[in-house]
Amino acid sequence: MKKGLLFVLVLAMLALVSTAAFAADVKIALVTDTGGINDQSFNASAWEGMVKAQEELGVEIKYFESKTDADYEPNLTMAVDDGYDLIIAVGWMMADQLAEVAESYPDQKFAIIDNGSVGDNVVGINFATEQCSYLVGVIAATMTETKNVGFVVGMVSPLMDTFGVGYYAGVLDTCPDCTIQEFNANSYGDVAGGKAAALNMFTNGADIVYHAAGGTGLGVIEAASEQNKYAIGVDQDQAALGLGEGHMLTSALKNVGNAVFALAEDLVAGNFEAGDKMYDLQTGAVDYASSEKNVLSDAAKEAAEAAKAAILSGDIVVPATREEYNEKYGDIKAYTLE
Repeated sequence: MKKGLLFVLVLAMLALVSTAAFAADVKIALVTDTGGINDQSFNASAWEGMVKAQEELGVEIKYFESKTDADYEPNLTMAVDDGYDLIIAVGWMMADQLAEVAESYPDQKFAIIDNGSVGDNVVGINFATEQCSYLVGVIAATMTETKNVGFVVGMVSPLMDTFGVGYYAGVLDTCPDCTIQEFNANSYGDVAGGKAAALNMFTNGADIVYHAAGGTGLGVIEAASEQNKYAIGVDQDQAALGLGEGHMLTSALKNVGNAVFALAEDLVAGNFEAGDKMYDLQTGAVDYASSEKNVLSDAAKEAAEAAKAAILSGDIVVPATREEYNEKYGDIKAYTLE
C-alpha cells in the first residue's frame, strides 16, 4: 500500500475514533409537552429520534415528562442543571418558558419543535403541516360516503391552524359540497374528550374524523373503531403502531424524529447553529401514510399523489394561516375553530 494512501486511511480512522469518543460524551435531553412521552404521536416521534441518536451516534439521552404546563420551566432548568449539552423542548406551548430559561443560560444550547427560535442559543424547528394535512383532506373527501367529515384539534393556536386550514382546503378542493365538523379539545391529553367529540361527529353524519390532538386523538381512534367509522391520525403512521385496526384511513406524517436526529448529528459534528429551520414536503419531512395497515382506496391514493405532485410543482399553494384560507374560500367555508 502506498504511504500516501495509508496516511489518508489512518487520518480517517483517527477522525472516526475522535467523533465516536466525542459522541459518547454528548448528552441530550428532551422535555415533553403535556401529551407525554407515550402519546403515540408528537412526543413519541421526538423520542424515537432521540433513541436513534443514542443507537447510531452513541449519545446519552433522557426525557423529562411534563404533566402540566407548570412543569415546563422546572424541567428545562433541571435539564440544564443536570449538564445536558442540548435540551429540546417539544411543542410551541413551551416557547415563553424556554425564552426565559434560554436567556438565563446564554451558553446552553436549546431547540424547540413547532416554534421559531426564541433566543440566540435556540434552534427553532417548524414543519409545513398544512401540506400533509391537505393530503389527508384530499383522502377524506375522496373516501367519504356521507360527504360529512370531522376535525378534532388539541388546542387552537396559529401553529395548529396550519393543520386545520390545510385539511379544510384539501377537503373542499376535492369535494366542494362536503360538510366539515370541528371541535377544539383544548388539551393534548384528554382521551375521553377526544372520543366524545368524535362520537358526536359520527352521530351528526360524519364517517371520517381527522385529529391533530396528540394523546387526545387516541379517543378519536377509539370512537372510530367502536362505531365502524374511520379515523385519520397525525404525526406518526398510527395504523402501523397498531391503533384502530381496520379503521385508520391514513395519518398526516410529520417526521419530528427525523428533525431531532438531525439536531443530534449537528451537535456531534460541531455544527450546531441557532436560528430557524423549516421541514416540508420537498424535504420528505411531511407526507401521508400509506402502509399496508391503512385502509386506503386506490382512488384516494391516486388523488393524494396527484395533489402531492401539484404542491411540489407549485400548482397548488396550500394556505397556512386563517387569512390565507379565508382569502381563497371566503366566509361561507371559513375555518372557525376558536
